[in-house]
Amino acid sequence: MNITVPKEVRFNEYRVGLSPLGVAALVQQAHTCFVEHAAGLGAGFRDTDYETVGARIVFSHEEAFRRGDLVVKVARPLQEELEWLEEGQIVLAFHHLASASPRKVETLLDHKITALAYDQIQLPDGRLPVLHAMSEIGGRMAAQIAATLLQNDRGGKGILLGGLPGVPAAEVGILGAGAVGRSASRAFLGLGAHLTLLDRNPMRLEEADNLFPGRVVTLHSTPVNIARTCRYVDVLVGAVLVPGERAPIVVTREMVRSMKPRSVILDLSIDQGGCVETSRPTSHDQPTFEAENTIHYCVPNMPGVVGRTATHALNAVATPYIQEIARLGLEEAVRSDPALEAGLCTHRGKLVHVLSPGFDPEKES
Repeated sequence: MNITVPKEVRFNEYRVGLSPLGVAALVQQAHTCFVEHAAGLGAGFRDTDYETVGARIVFSHEEAFRRGDLVVKVARPLQEELEWLEEGQIVLAFHHLASASPRKVETLLDHKITALAYDQIQLPDGRLPVLHAMSEIGGRMAAQIAATLLQNDRGGKGILLGGLPGVPAAEVGILGAGAVGRSASRAFLGLGAHLTLLDRNPMRLEEADNLFPGRVVTLHSTPVNIARTCRYVDVLVGAVLVPGERAPIVVTREMVRSMKPRSVILDLSIDQGGCVETSRPTSHDQPTFEAENTIHYCVPNMPGVVGRTATHALNAVATPYIQEIARLGLEEAVRSDPALEAGLCTHRGKLVHVLSPGFDPEKES
């Protein structure tokens, strides 16, 4: 199979679809890998690192898309990139189609492109192995970002996250005890914050209580408890995920308005639309905005700025799936692996597992 790795062109996206180790594993199985010039620089990989393991370097961004039977990306393709793709090509990426524009979904369907979403590859027990790796990074980053945003020079209220002897630590609330929520909890607790963790799943709360015995307050995620938490926390982290669907709005504008002035909201669900009513996507160069006298941080590609760590983490879990597709072909790989089948979004001009907001499959496809 021909496999291509384009350069990520979204702003402040330093990850790359395959590391040289990932390419080497595919080349050893007699597949042909094309890597766009400078695609790996953000993660610390030179063209020569790829050439040494057998990759072919291409110098056109368009060629990097057209060459492959399988196109391996990180971020979902831009509209222009989608236009270059042709019938039968497979694109593997964090597509997040539940929050994508209807036009992108229409292009995938019109061109009969197969979109496989890392964010929807799901094991029978419900775990999302590829997304989990990025969620771990996002959760750990949340604490360091929140600590900075609480500083006076960043618009915050001047609170040291972990406090000092005789001075209380910051109060942190985390909505969602999944991969992001647990990872963020570990990081915030490590910095000494007081933590309240909410989830609608009692089993997850029990797991969190066992993981952090006596160190975290757990609450069932109800509107009343969320509203109460909003009123006393200094930092609120949204870590709500429904695989393949838009994140539900669980924090209303009224709840945000009730928060203490210059508190911080990190909506880590923003790549799925966000779970806070006042959220809107931001970027690493302009990561925050204020709404209702509260600082909002809503960057969709948080792991993109730790390109090397994130690329290694991504490749560790994603390469086996890429090898499976390359070895068996798409149809057989999907038939034999329920996890891959769950990640299939569009195929042969039809929607499979996900709907984009405002898109009517009966009418459009």
